[in-house]
Amino acid sequence: MREFRPGRFQILPTVIKNLLIINVLMFIARQTIQTGNYTPMDDLFALHTWQSPLFKPWQFVTHLFMHGSIGHIFSNMFALWMFGSVLENLWGPKRFLTFYIVCGLGAALMHMTVLYFESNSLLNDYNALLQHFNFGTFENFFVQHHVAEYMPNTNYSEIADQYRNNPNNPLAAHQASLLIEGFKDAQLNEPTLGASGAIFGCLAAFGYLFPNTYIYIYFFLPLKAKWFVLIYAGFELVMALQNSAGDDVAHVAHLGGALFGLALVYFWNKTNRQTFY
Repeated sequence: MREFRPGRFQILPTVIKNLLIINVLMFIARQTIQTGNYTPMDDLFALHTWQSPLFKPWQFVTHLFMHGSIGHIFSNMFALWMFGSVLENLWGPKRFLTFYIVCGLGAALMHMTVLYFESNSLLNDYNALLQHFNFGTFENFFVQHHVAEYMPNTNYSEIADQYRNNPNNPLAAHQASLLIEGFKDAQLNEPTLGASGAIFGCLAAFGYLFPNTYIYIYFFLPLKAKWFVLIYAGFELVMALQNSAGDDVAHVAHLGGALFGLALVYFWNKTNRQTFY
């Protein structure tokens, strides 16, 4: 067995370098244009569910270059450099870029599929509520869809109390319906952004090709790549199944990127039985 060692001038290969530059420039532009809590670039370039009026086809690609915070972009770009550099040095820039885009698109497709069914369920419940609107159906909707957890900064309790105490008051009912409409719109227009799906594909490929290479967790705890990938994937699967209210991490996209990455590297490696360390 042999260990992969990048040669001179390969610590920051071409595609990785350009991906880092594009992501950083997009992050700076997003932060610069942002006004309060409104981020115009998210409406245009982040990924939205098919049922959202903000959805555009190009978002399948552009969302890969969008990040929401310093911590978000730093962790993703560090992982991209750490695992992606090895893969680009191994495959070359064209194959690596193909791999990266396929993983990103695969992750987005799986995430969008889940969003489609979730959004359909929300829209069906919303339309049913409007047809039979009263405090009981209003309360059931909010409990079922965890509105108080998704919208912690709203005056839901105050509106609910006013409606409860005055169920025949048209103004109270109107305020309650506006709150529901705002929740529905916020859910449909919630943006998905980040390169995590494509990066999980890189992680899965690294674990497949270099299963016994040690990864140092927090630069201290050594763990073989194969176990790191399996543990991380298991965690993402559990979190995806839990689907906790208020969890804004696209766990299904992470798993989708890993699955597409693993499938692609397995296909490419079928005729190449060379063993890496």
